[in-house]
Amino acid sequence: GARDGAPGGVRVPTAAPLPQAVPPARSFQVDYEAGCFRKDGAAFRYVSGSLHYARVPRAAWRDRLLKMSMAGLSAVQLYIPWNYHEPLPGVYDFAGERDVEAFLDLTAELGLLVILRPGPYICAEWEMGGLPAWLLWKPDIVLRSSDPDYLAAVDSWLHVLLPKMKPRLYQYGGNIISVQVENEYGSYYACDHNYLWHLLGTFRALLGPDVLLFTTDGTRAEELRCGTLPGLYATVDFGPGAPRTRRIADGCPVPDPPQRLFMVSADSNITEAFSAQRLAQPKGPLVNSEYYTGWLDYWGEAHASISSALVARGLEAMLRLGANVNMQLCRTAPSRSPLCSPWPGADFKEGYKPVTTSYDYDAPLSEAGDPTEKLFAIRTVISKFQPVPAGPMPPASPKQAYGRVALRKVRACPRAGQPCLPRPRCPPPGSLQYADLLDVLDVLCPSGPIRSQFPLTFEAIKQAHGFVLYRTRLPRDVPAPAALSAPPHSVCDRGYVMLQREYQGTLERDGQTALQVTGREGDTLDVLLENMGRINFGANVSDFKGLLGNLSLERSPLRGWQLFPLAIEAAVGQGWPHAAPRRASGTAAAGPAFYTGAFESPGSASDTFVEFPGWRKGQLWINGFNLGRYWLQRGPQQTLFVPGSVLHASRPNNITVLELEAAPPAPSLLFLDHPLFNSTLSRRAAAAK
Repeated sequence: GARDGAPGGVRVPTAAPLPQAVPPARSFQVDYEAGCFRKDGAAFRYVSGSLHYARVPRAAWRDRLLKMSMAGLSAVQLYIPWNYHEPLPGVYDFAGERDVEAFLDLTAELGLLVILRPGPYICAEWEMGGLPAWLLWKPDIVLRSSDPDYLAAVDSWLHVLLPKMKPRLYQYGGNIISVQVENEYGSYYACDHNYLWHLLGTFRALLGPDVLLFTTDGTRAEELRCGTLPGLYATVDFGPGAPRTRRIADGCPVPDPPQRLFMVSADSNITEAFSAQRLAQPKGPLVNSEYYTGWLDYWGEAHASISSALVARGLEAMLRLGANVNMQLCRTAPSRSPLCSPWPGADFKEGYKPVTTSYDYDAPLSEAGDPTEKLFAIRTVISKFQPVPAGPMPPASPKQAYGRVALRKVRACPRAGQPCLPRPRCPPPGSLQYADLLDVLDVLCPSGPIRSQFPLTFEAIKQAHGFVLYRTRLPRDVPAPAALSAPPHSVCDRGYVMLQREYQGTLERDGQTALQVTGREGDTLDVLLENMGRINFGANVSDFKGLLGNLSLERSPLRGWQLFPLAIEAAVGQGWPHAAPRRASGTAAAGPAFYTGAFESPGSASDTFVEFPGWRKGQLWINGFNLGRYWLQRGPQQTLFVPGSVLHASRPNNITVLELEAAPPAPSLLFLDHPLFNSTLSRRAAAAK
């Protein structure tokens, strides 16, 4: 029946239709009294796995879905990242790698049901939790609330997305059995039930009265109080040992004491977790909407892992209780999207904690889509409760170790017949010239700089991702070392400082905020600001980027700034660098610079992994495709995954590296047939000693 509590006395029906003697030919309903779902009138329990289509190359979608099906899963759960499909207000992209309807077609073809999670906020360790950065063009907007500006943007997006989904609902002949509204809203500080009521009304208006709508929250009472609503079926999420240390106090995120979340060595802990669901949802099926089979990695911390035995024991305990379970099953990166690298997000736990490029997650299907011991353990557990498909599991994809590839500094001039950019005089053939980022601002920022008395944020100049170069001049002679400093937490997220083109060091959001510099009046000061990913989980996902406060020289604010919003992604995606201006240096120098190289994969283009011997921090493109960030000294990730679909089998593969700090004296990359995790240069050096 309906549950009361809507503002103004409005009654909103629950997802379960009223009992009827003859159920519709196709229906998916909640049986509150029997404590189960009913599919076409028959009791039904799903065992599902999460797959992020936006993190998997389209060429691999079928492979991943088939392996999930062969593991015994009956459904796939997927997020739809808003910012992936609406990069600018009113500009929508559902083509190619972003063709979510093609992905849904594949799920139906393979006989998998779908649990849809369209947000508008999804978390997912994804940039800003899936919310578009352009929302922050209104600096006072209150995200995930009943703020009119936010609701207007949400409604516009949902009126584009949900009509695409409606024909795919199970009731209308499709395979979508349920749809989540928002995500873990109880963990957000706003606790704005008017916002949830607004979403509920919009989802019902656009999807119809019969679809099962649900929420997902943690197991704390406060989370369930703020995240649930009458008319939305309340589910919970928990794992066997994931260190979920997120909670909110006084509007700010505060980490819990280190603890494991519901260790499932004893059935009583599973019962405790589901007892929390019963506080918000006294009747109906038990549902764990996110069973954590692994955990995410942060730069600078150890690679997370959870044992297969622990995951299997927890799954079996839940299935014995008759629960429905969705597992974090397949995590990967990158997709074939040309903007892959910007999408990793960040948490806020005692500080800013950016997520690594890899989303391996210690998942049952690896980053490369390979079945692991954990996947087979899960399949064994599922087989105790329901039949699993006969036949062998599809094998791991072939991997290729292409070996070492030498890189060169970007040439001063291209091959014969092409113009020299931008200077016409070329060095002798074969001469390699050093080209740092400052040499190619005309290529990377063709519109020229924006002038401002004081620094502006990325959002103020409508730069969503990547880098902005901030430039000013020293106002006076500085003969003795003087402090160039930023206010605390105002460098978002890393600033690479150059004075008269010489690299001085790095300023960091929650790290070093001052450097000692010397120079003359009028010397050029450049600070390259890097967006490392907007916060996707925390008290406030309004995570502005760039210089949020002014830099000072011995407490005297600097003025007269030029801002260069860099379009590196567009330039590299169009085949640059073909050439760069001359520079007299023949050796690598510290500071941001581009390097190029090429290798061949004759006959076949197989998956591979790239290691960065001697490099420090930067980004890698192959054939114009952004494979993400590397950061060897922080770790734990030491390699980047290269899907075979990115490579050319019949012609050379072009490599472009943007090194931000310092390249090795003889720069090269090493292509391996396996990934390297849980290692940093500092740890290796300590071990050597």
